[in-house]
Amino acid sequence: MQPTGTGALHIGNLEGALRNWVRLQYDYEMFCCVVDWHALTTMFDRTEEIGPAARQTAADYIAGGLDPQRCAIFLQSHVPQHAELHLLLSMVTPVGWLERVPTYKEKRESLKLNDEQVSYGLLGYPVLQTADILLYRAHAVPVGKDQAAHLEISREIARRFNRLYGEVFPEPAAVIDAATAVIPGLDGRKMSKSYDNAIFLSDSADVVAAKVNSAFTTETKLRKTDPGIPETCVVCQLRKVYDPEGYQTSWEEDRRGERGCMQSKRELTEILNEALEPIRRRRTELLADPAQLEAILKLGAQKASDAASETMKAVRTAMKMY
Repeated sequence: MQPTGTGALHIGNLEGALRNWVRLQYDYEMFCCVVDWHALTTMFDRTEEIGPAARQTAADYIAGGLDPQRCAIFLQSHVPQHAELHLLLSMVTPVGWLERVPTYKEKRESLKLNDEQVSYGLLGYPVLQTADILLYRAHAVPVGKDQAAHLEISREIARRFNRLYGEVFPEPAAVIDAATAVIPGLDGRKMSKSYDNAIFLSDSADVVAAKVNSAFTTETKLRKTDPGIPETCVVCQLRKVYDPEGYQTSWEEDRRGERGCMQSKRELTEILNEALEPIRRRRTELLADPAQLEAILKLGAQKASDAASETMKAVRTAMKMY
């Protein structure tokens, strides 16, 4: 994940990706990278913010359940082979492929960037992303349902490299967990830092309560007795994710006009805070002991570097660049 903003993850990141990573760590050799170089594409003029933000993201990885003894947790910039492979792959990647990537166009439009404001790094983002994957000769990449298409350019680059120089890289396959949830933001759009509609793992219990109280419910439900539409109510949708065994009762009461929005918000606040409290406690411990966190990142970077070095030997040999 990219350490944008403060670097703290929100519950959309937790339920849409991190929960799946935690499950996969028991079945795979796994590399969990905080991609701080990617953050430079939009934070190149605020580089002093990236280091602290990256450590917030790493703390959330661990607090969310990743075990440093089971998987490598590290910062991208601590493994320089990412940059080397990115450079080599950029030499065999057609510009046209990159210009067709939907996220490139979306980012240009959302940030309102003109030609002089678009860096090579922004255009080449998918090549660095490909290097992040191929450096570990990954067979599987866990992604959300809405991100599976983004992996295709990595597969194309791997195929092109293999055709030119011989079979070095497997084509990474997307691993999509049907149990992952798309979390709505407080305003009904997809939860995102850029929309300012997120509940963060770093939020205190009081902040969570305030945010839940601001969340959208059914527009036409003005009184308790008005029927609600739980399928379009943010509070009801979050209740479904965090109370999968008991949400049906509250949904039917809402639909029949037997419960008010404030009751639903109060109950959701209690459920959310109970679920988030162990994560908050663990991340507070990690950030209060920077030496412990740095030791975890150093261990992860060493594991990653060992694997990356083997890959780069194979790449240089294939390219006859000894």
